[in-house]
Amino acid sequence: VLAGAESQIMTLWKVDDTATGEVIIEYYRRLQSGEGRTEALRQVQLEFLRRKTRQHPFFWASFILNGDWRSIREKG
Repeated sequence: VLAGAESQIMTLWKVDDTATGEVIIEYYRRLQSGEGRTEALRQVQLEFLRRKTRQHPFFWASFILNGDWRSIREKG
């Protein structure tokens, strides 16, 4: 993983900047509440599916997690 980071979120294609900001803000909110990294991203993607303006996979399906998937708190 790059520069010693335990994990990183990347995209498989160019994504709308506003949608990216929404994904990242919600992702970090979930991490702070103790969710694992993969589960946090999954829940954000499911939330986007429930929104009429973000349902299309263009807005959420490109995001993937690379690296350690565990909760940050698990690393203790």
